[in-house]
Amino acid sequence: MKLPPCPNSRNCVSTMGNSDDRQHYMDPIAFSGEPEEAKRIVRSILKEEPLAEIEHEDVDYMKAVYKVKLLPFKDDVEFYFGQQGFVHFRSASRIGYSDLGKNKKRMNDFTKQFREAYNKQAAT
Repeated sequence: MKLPPCPNSRNCVSTMGNSDDRQHYMDPIAFSGEPEEAKRIVRSILKEEPLAEIEHEDVDYMKAVYKVKLLPFKDDVEFYFGQQGFVHFRSASRIGYSDLGKNKKRMNDFTKQFREAYNKQAAT
């Protein structure tokens, strides 16, 4: 399974696109555990985020919807756990052309949260 590609607009980031496309491409989250462990951490982070709601989940995929604070917009965030050692993601606004870097910031913050949770778990 691959996550859908980003459109040409500036309101999407993905780890499964062309790495030369600096507007849209981000590195996947690397980890050395099992995919189910990564999925559990992602689920935990999403459940702690008041603006996020998990919409769908199966063996190697999870989709969450983020409400945009103060505006009636929603962003879709998808995760793919099917490649050993990596969590792939795609974060995209449903409408508009530019998100002023919101999706990239969200996923940078998410990656940081994931690494902190993973490292904390590994230390115990």
